[in-house]
Amino acid sequence: MQIVLILSLVAAAIGSGLVAGIFFAFSTFIMTAFSRIPAEQGIAAMNSINVTIVRSPFMALFVPTAILCLVITVLALMNWRGGASALMLAGAALYVFASFLSTIIFNVPMNDALEKVSGGGAEAAQLWATYLRDWTWWNHVRTIASLLASVAFVRALMVI
Repeated sequence: MQIVLILSLVAAAIGSGLVAGIFFAFSTFIMTAFSRIPAEQGIAAMNSINVTIVRSPFMALFVPTAILCLVITVLALMNWRGGASALMLAGAALYVFASFLSTIIFNVPMNDALEKVSGGGAEAAQLWATYLRDWTWWNHVRTIASLLASVAFVRALMVI
């Protein structure tokens, strides 16, 4: 069981760290770059990313990392290891709730609304401005949560 735990923690640390890096790119320069181009072009670019990402290797990283977090939760609770288990639970909760579920609850609905917008005009420009602000804010949450989850998993590995 120990080897399963170690492999799960290593994989979750790498997965959540890579996801944090992807989200970090969006938070630090991709969305800023999109805000500097006309709304119609920004909407088209983001819609293209949203179509592409669900068919990309990102999904083979994003979803399995959430599943690993559930496995880690069970392993932490089955064999309580004090601080190590607390770190495992913290990492799993951060990733599942603040990264994975916030994506489903906040970012995906905004993506779906953006997909319905075509062309330019005042309505599209207003939606785009709101989207940039709100989507990026939730992306900051996902970035920080994924990074902290990775740190928690690494720290748990150090103390088990």
